[in-house]
Amino acid sequence: MSPETLPLRVVLLVGGSGTRLWPMSREHHPKQFLPLFDGRSPLQDTWLRVADLPQGAPIAVANETYRFLAAEHLRQAGFPAQGTLILEPEGRNTAPAIALAALRATRDGADALLLVLPSDHALEDRAAFRQAVQRASPAARAGWLVTFGVAPDRPETGYGYVRASAEPLDGLPGVHAVESFSEKPDAQRAAAYLAAGNYHWNSGMFLFRASAYLDALGRLRPDILRACRAAMARTRDDGDFTRIEAAAFLGCPAESVDYAVMEHADKVAMVGLAAGWSDIGSWDALWRIAARDGEGNALQGDVQAVGCRNVYARSDGRLVSLLGLEDVVVVDTADAVLVAARDRVQDIRGLVAELKGQGRPEALVSHRVFRPWGHYESIDAGDRFQVKRIIVRPGERLSLQLHHHRAEHWIVVKGTARVTRDGETFFLTENQSAYIPLGTKHRLENPGTIPLELIEVQSGTYLGEDDIVRFEDAYGRSETAGAGLAELPEEDLSGG
Repeated sequence: MSPETLPLRVVLLVGGSGTRLWPMSREHHPKQFLPLFDGRSPLQDTWLRVADLPQGAPIAVANETYRFLAAEHLRQAGFPAQGTLILEPEGRNTAPAIALAALRATRDGADALLLVLPSDHALEDRAAFRQAVQRASPAARAGWLVTFGVAPDRPETGYGYVRASAEPLDGLPGVHAVESFSEKPDAQRAAAYLAAGNYHWNSGMFLFRASAYLDALGRLRPDILRACRAAMARTRDDGDFTRIEAAAFLGCPAESVDYAVMEHADKVAMVGLAAGWSDIGSWDALWRIAARDGEGNALQGDVQAVGCRNVYARSDGRLVSLLGLEDVVVVDTADAVLVAARDRVQDIRGLVAELKGQGRPEALVSHRVFRPWGHYESIDAGDRFQVKRIIVRPGERLSLQLHHHRAEHWIVVKGTARVTRDGETFFLTENQSAYIPLGTKHRLENPGTIPLELIEVQSGTYLGEDDIVRFEDAYGRSETAGAGLAELPEEDLSGG
């Protein structure tokens, strides 16, 4: 296949922990899945900005832990059925993740142009982004590894930088040879980079031939390529997912694509991008891209601000009232509140590390817990009881299960429920309820076309989610019988 006829294939990297966006982002529900853009997640927004480009089947690479979240977000955004969702048993950073996608794209002797996009960034001007991709395509077809550099408008210390040649490459307008990569600088060096004029923020987005990336990786980091080849040699399809050989991949070194390849390869180029890009790496970054009032305040949710300037405030529920504040961030969620100086939000990562060191669950999980069938929220809990609000998506169902130590009472608030209880199946509609005695085999399903919403009241001597025995499960989760929490896969922690 000639370079001119190589198909474009989008590669979505569904990674990133988003620690600095705590308390909205948690380890088990990171920022790429948060509804940051008019209800859309960054993952959905990333796909939608490239969905109508002429392209072959796209590829997404996600951690096993987030497989159902990733699949559901992509489904809602119209990710095509012929696309591939490769699961990593554990994250190994971007160099191995891109290698998996490149190996998939080159199987059976094929090749493709890979447009590699992190799924946790924001980009305002889609037309400008597509123009940059068009400028980069001839260089990528010619074997260059192309990165997209963002023209800086301030001495930012939270981004890495790319230094590019002043003159474009011969015959490739708008494409400049990369001279060096720099890590996140201090304020003085960031100011010098801005003044120099030939430094750009490193966006982490790339365009290159799959074969060119694999060739460079094989020369520079053959250990990573060997592990990824071994992992991809024994893939198996599992519903919406492509699973790789776990043992081989777990032996792969963890390395970023910049460290492993881009900083050392021979033909590395940059195309400038002026499209309102942000890596959404902090609350300050969100403030910069948000709509603001005349006083510079970005307010989302039920927020009242009086006499405030340059404030980012967000409430996910209750009223938050602010008085006389300036240059602060206030984020209110159901189980945690953050109040921080806007110029200190880069330090939130250390705050979260302290919470984890204290064993606080707020560092890991959020009040709303997402599962393959929908989600639930804890409403109240006390001695021997717990109350949850449960949402089951249309056509989905929880596992057939029983509990040894608790009984449950279900009250339907909206929609229709199909209930299985000790072999009997019956339907519940709004304002109807069912009692599930302790030790009773049961299942909850949504046979309707709208979300099923119900209130679940649990009562018993032990209400931990490890009190579950599964008999059947539509999502391939392992059966559990009295296992401790530490033994359960993350997606099993919800029950259901």
